[in-house]
Parts: sequence; C-alpha cells; structure tokens
Amino acid sequence: MNQTLSEPAPLSFDEALERFEPVMGFEVHVELNTKTKMFSSAPNAFGDEPNTNVNEVDLGLPGTLPVVNKTAVEYAIKLGLALNCSIAETCRFARKQYFYPDTPKNWQTSQYDEPIAFDGYLDVELDDGEIFRVEIERAHMEEDAGKLTHAGGSGRIQGADYSLVDYNRAGVPLIEIVTKPITGAGERAPEIARAYVTAIRDIVKALGISDARMERGNVRCDANVSLMEKGAGKFGTRSETKNVNSLRAVEHAVHYEIRRHAGILAAGGSIVQETRHWKEDTRTTSSGRPKSDADDYRYFPEPDLLPIVTDQEWIERLRAELPEPPAERRRRLREAWGYSDKEFRDVLAAGLMDQIEETVASGASPAVARKWWMGEISRVANAREVEPAALGVEPATIVELNKLIEEGRINDKIARQVLEHHLDGEGAPSKIVADRGLEVVSDDGALTAAVEKAMAENPDVVEKVAAGKLKAIGALIGPVMKETRGQADAGKVREIVLNKLGIEG
Repeated sequence: MNQTLSEPAPLSFDEALERFEPVMGFEVHVELNTKTKMFSSAPNAFGDEPNTNVNEVDLGLPGTLPVVNKTAVEYAIKLGLALNCSIAETCRFARKQYFYPDTPKNWQTSQYDEPIAFDGYLDVELDDGEIFRVEIERAHMEEDAGKLTHAGGSGRIQGADYSLVDYNRAGVPLIEIVTKPITGAGERAPEIARAYVTAIRDIVKALGISDARMERGNVRCDANVSLMEKGAGKFGTRSETKNVNSLRAVEHAVHYEIRRHAGILAAGGSIVQETRHWKEDTRTTSSGRPKSDADDYRYFPEPDLLPIVTDQEWIERLRAELPEPPAERRRRLREAWGYSDKEFRDVLAAGLMDQIEETVASGASPAVARKWWMGEISRVANAREVEPAALGVEPATIVELNKLIEEGRINDKIARQVLEHHLDGEGAPSKIVADRGLEVVSDDGALTAAVEKAMAENPDVVEKVAAGKLKAIGALIGPVMKETRGQADAGKVREIVLNKLGIEG
C-alpha cells in the first residue's frame, strides 16, 4: 500500500495495539430532506441540473437576509431526542469564517457555543451483540456548502485543469453530530466506528428526516484518530479523515490511521494535525491540509438570525412522534420471527427487513416471507440488475402465491414461473394460473396414465423401487413432470407408484 514518502511504513494492526491505545472521535453530517433549504426558499432536491436550485440567499448576494427553516429545527430536535441529548432552551447560530469557492458568502452559518442538542449518548450493537456506549457531545444545525468538480487529472484539486462549482447543495440543511473522545475501544475500534455510523444512519432513516443514502453524501463521516502510549493517559495528536461516505470505508479508514500513526510514533516521529482524504482503491489516506482549530474560524453570533427558543410542550410533542428505536425494533423482530442470528444478519445485509415485516403483517409466516424475499425475489432482482424492493412485489402477492401452494393448486416450480409473469404485468397470481393453465395436474386419470408411461419406459427404476429403494421414485417423477409440463403433483405421483407396486407409503 502507498504511504507518504517521508513517512515510515505503517505498523501491523496487532503491533500498533501492543504499544498504543486508540482514541477516536466522529463528526457525522446528516443532510436533511426538507422541501426547502436551511435559510432560503430554494428547493432542496438531489440530482437536478447544476445551479438550478439556488436563489439570492444561497449565493450570499448583498442585501439578502436568511430565514430559519422551522421543519429543519424540528428535525434537529427529534434527532437530539433520539440520541438521548438534552435540548437547549435557547440556542443561536454563528458565522464560521472561511473562504472557499463553494461557500459564496465567505462564511458558513452554523452553531458554535450554543448547539440545539448536547450531552447525549448512543448505545451501538457490535457484530457479536455486545453493546458499546458512545458519548455524544453535541448535535448542531448548519448549512451545507456547494459542490466542486475538479476537471482533469485525478479528480482532486491538485493537478486539475479547472474546477466547476454547483451551488444546488449550498444551503441544504445539515445536522452535525459530534462525539466526545472515544476510549477503551482497543482492537474493536474499527468495528465500533462502522457500528456507530451505521446506527446514526439507521436512526435518521427511521426518523424520516434524511434519505440517508451515503453514496449521495446524505450521511458523511469525518473520522478523528489519535494514539496514546498505553498507561500514559494523555491523548496524542489527531488526524481527521474527511467525508468518508460508506460504512466499510469508515471501518477501513480508522484501521489504516491507527497503523499509520503507530508507524510514525514507533519511529520517533510526530503526528501532524491535519485533514486527510480516504483513497478507496488503495485503502489508505493522503494528506489534505493543516487542521484548523475553532479560534481560526473567528466564530461570532449571526447578526441576521434571532435565537431559537424551545419550550417543553413543543419538545414533548416531538418526542411523542419518535418511532421505535431501530436497535430495539431489530431485537423485537428477530425474537418474534424466530430467525437464527445468521438468518437475521443475512436479512439485514440484504436490506430486506422492512419488506419481510410487511409481508408477515399481511399474513405470511416469517419462514415463508424470508423464503420468498431472500430466495426467488432476490434471484429475479439480481437477474434484472435491480434491488429486490425495486421490483414492486406487494406482500399480498407473496401471501397469494403461498396460499396457492398450500392448497396444492401449484408447486414451487410453477410458483416461480407465476412470479416472473406477475412481474411482467400479467396480473395477480390466481389470474395468471387460470389464464395460462398452470394449475397442478392432480386428476387421478391423467396422472395415472403419465405414471404408467414412465414406469413402462424405466423398468430398471421400477425394479429398484420394488426392491425397497424408495428414493429411486424420484427418477420416475422426472418423466411424469416432463409429460405434464411440470404441473404434476409430486406427492400424488409417489402415491400412485407405490399403490401400483403394492408398497405401503
């Protein structure tokens, strides 16, 4: 793996942990899905043509005045409550001074010493079920910057021929969640990093306040890492890997930075306090810019916005609207469905918990819901190169398909065909079975004729069955299925064969 030429090689992860204790901190930025922006009436929408969702306030034109988005404030309070934070009775916005082309006002409207939510915590569940508590320092409101696209070179500003700026994102409401320093993580530090950001993503999605799509930047993480000598009790100098936008990348970035810091410190060097960029292709980080402290931003109260004043009635109304916490919901469903840990992890990894819950609520058993969503629906989705949920299969469709199977009107093979026809727009399963004549052949006369033909054409198989090798009946069922276009009732076929040979089933 690549590293800066002037730096010593990273230590192995085990070597790093022998000498040092990792300390972490995370700043997670959550884009809110309000209809308009934080301080302007411009639309808050993703994917539109560049520079179409902007107005005078977003561009910082002289004489414009911001207006606070009340919905964004309510979203911030809800998230603060979900993170077990105290909600400030009053809070205010501040100007964070810095110049960058994607920030046309030359400052970012944020919150500094008076955040809307503070002193919270989040219990995150690790892969083996262990709970690790992360202390939350604050959750504050701010606005996003625009987006720069660097043309030419590697796509980064270094070596680019020119840069383009899209102000559609400028002013989009953000909540930044800042943890207190996380100690005691040890070898599980990378896993805890992933689990924490996963928990934040799940919470904001459950609250309905963000689309929570990390690939779009709706949730972004700045991961701070430092090391301290074991037993020293003094934090080391931190680095901050900026805008990591996938769960695995957060885990890998923390893992790499622990190793990188350890390599430098073990060689007698010192850590530079700086921002760093995550490089997915090499799973390494590269130097960004020296990290600024709060004093460098020259914060001062925003003169154009009044303080936000909350009251207990407002807070309690919002608290009453909170959904069941995602972690509690997962534990409840896993117990109610009776899935093994592996089965439930597979469901979560596939992103199908909501679909299975809806299907069970519609009348299917947990086993049937899992079988269809994790099996045939996922297979078809993979073949059609879409997500399973994008197929648009309604829970009622699965219930109806399973009922047709239980009634013996179709078998599993036919059910798979019916699903394909349903997805091609041919209607409800019962209609497809009737229109296409797919109902299982269970008529004794038709089946007996097909069985007699199969037995006549396979005397060696008949001999094995007659000798007591009942598993050999499968070799007769195949020809019968072929004769009946796969619509024979396999159980009925077996019964007829045994009757003809005078064998008790």
